[in-house]
Amino acid sequence: NELLEMEGNQITLDSLEKGTDNPAFSFEGEKRHNEECGGPCSESQEERREGKGRFSSSCRKAFQPASKAKHFCKAHAKVLRRVILGLLGVAYLCYFIAACYLNFQRALALVVMTAVVAFFICWGIFKKHCGAKVLLLLHPIGKCFQKSWPWLKWLLWVALLAGLIVWLALDTGRNPEQLISLGGFCFLVLFLFACSKHHGAVSWRAVFWGLGLEFLFGLFVLRTTPGTQAFQWLGDQIQYFLGYTTAGSSFVFGNTLIEEVFAFQTLPIIVFFSCVMSILYYLGVMQWLILKISWLLQVSMGTSPTETLSVAGNIFVGQTEAPLLIRPYLPDMTLSEIHAVMTGGFSTIAGSVMGAYISFGIDAASLIAASVMAAPCALAMAKLVYPEVEESKFKGKASIRLSSGEEQNILEAASNGAAASVGLVANIAANLIAFLAVLEFINAALRWFGDMVDIKDLTFQVICSYVLMPVAFLMGADWADSPVVAELLGIKIFLNEFVAYQQLATYKKNRLMGLEEWDGNRKQWISERAESITTFALCGFANLSSIGITLGGLASMVPQRKGDFASVVLRALLTGICVSMLNACLAGLLHVPTQVGDCAMFFSTANFSSTSYTMYTCCKQLFASSVFQNGTLSFTGSWAEQAESVLWLTECCVHYNHTSCAG
Repeated sequence: NELLEMEGNQITLDSLEKGTDNPAFSFEGEKRHNEECGGPCSESQEERREGKGRFSSSCRKAFQPASKAKHFCKAHAKVLRRVILGLLGVAYLCYFIAACYLNFQRALALVVMTAVVAFFICWGIFKKHCGAKVLLLLHPIGKCFQKSWPWLKWLLWVALLAGLIVWLALDTGRNPEQLISLGGFCFLVLFLFACSKHHGAVSWRAVFWGLGLEFLFGLFVLRTTPGTQAFQWLGDQIQYFLGYTTAGSSFVFGNTLIEEVFAFQTLPIIVFFSCVMSILYYLGVMQWLILKISWLLQVSMGTSPTETLSVAGNIFVGQTEAPLLIRPYLPDMTLSEIHAVMTGGFSTIAGSVMGAYISFGIDAASLIAASVMAAPCALAMAKLVYPEVEESKFKGKASIRLSSGEEQNILEAASNGAAASVGLVANIAANLIAFLAVLEFINAALRWFGDMVDIKDLTFQVICSYVLMPVAFLMGADWADSPVVAELLGIKIFLNEFVAYQQLATYKKNRLMGLEEWDGNRKQWISERAESITTFALCGFANLSSIGITLGGLASMVPQRKGDFASVVLRALLTGICVSMLNACLAGLLHVPTQVGDCAMFFSTANFSSTSYTMYTCCKQLFASSVFQNGTLSFTGSWAEQAESVLWLTECCVHYNHTSCAG
């Protein structure tokens, strides 16, 4: 009876809308209370009850319009959504037209972004409404193409190979040094094939498609005008964007510290970048980008969705964050797939630390290109070194679900991103302190051992420069620059890439400042070509300290597979190191030297109180054309026609040494 009574007294939505009183607070309860009291209670209690009843009834009536509005919104949610989106679309269109009308050149970036977004929106609508019909229409053509594919495939490969050979012959004819990079590229691929776990099981489709995509992307970025300009623009925008970090770091630390102290200058960028990445994840932008890139790799290379998704994620996130995208699938992945996931982590760098390297002065466009090029190459080389010999459970899966963040709103996403970066910043700072201290100790020990046998200034960098010098030369660096490139490569492999990029930035600053190339026996900077090659070679987390990070991250997700992870990690590390070197070889093959321009025009407007790389190059040209014979100074070539050549030579001699300066 009590249960039936409770059910009858439940509050219903209808009763609230009609404004009726809650039966649970009916006068039956009051009767019981009166009986317990032995009769009716005082009049003041009855008055209070009546006042409360009137107040609750008034509240319900006051909230009736809000309740009705809420139900109306729920009932017409789709229509209201379309109306709001339509209004926003019209507002943006008006803004877009106004921006283009006022200054089209200024609005060019807005036009490009709008065009890209509009294309994908239209493509999504077309695919949703007309995709099935188009596939049905194309089915007969697809069937015919499938029948012809066995011989058409070989014809296509032969045509591509012939085209590549002709292009290489024409291109390397002008710059023969590019052939060294090509030879290094082929050598590294053959070396990795020699290290393959199962030589007979290699999927050559994955290998050739991966290397082909890497080459095409590198060609687009480094050789075509639209690609170069687009990535240069993107790099510039990222630099401007990272500049906003100063607003926060200067408020917390003050202007003096962020200008003079490395920790306060560079590490806050990681906090800012991590915060932005977290917001992009919350909005679904990163998931969308990763899915599109992984779809392209999966369709072309024939790899499984899980490994492809993780490698694509490594373009934007780190070696421990990318496997989180496929965390539910890790227990059932094959050893080959796990090897591919690890190789992807070792071959790329995270977006957050990329911001720090850009702040050093490393070319942003090269870093972005290197990280993107590494994804197909890493997948290809992973399948070459550890081919698939097991039956993958995910081979037939059409798609893999990506989980979104647990944040409730964009502010929580921003806060979590910033908080998550604290551990990364602390880790980087601790590693820098430890590794630089250990490096100094090792160098002191090596100098001590070297002095015992009359070998002066023996250091870890000197050993690396000798051991890895042939590798640096094979990547395309000049023989004179190879020791420095090898030294930086050794620091990256045995310590970490953060320290290596920091030293590369010093060499780059010296070159741009126009310092002398040699200071005694020590090289102060390397050529622009060697700089580009080194930027690509260092772009990856493949170093000894990353083994522990990778094993710790994956083992925490799937503890039962710790043994499997340990069995493939060293092979994955070697593959990751070679992937960065392959990227460097491609950068050397596709590098185009920067033209200096008219030096006479430069000198006519130059301020000789400070030096620059252009001044250094022009002064070297002037020195090369000067002839000092029998006490007479003369010039050859175009410099002989310049009346102020002697004056310019005098100014150049103030900053640089040459035999002509003695006269």
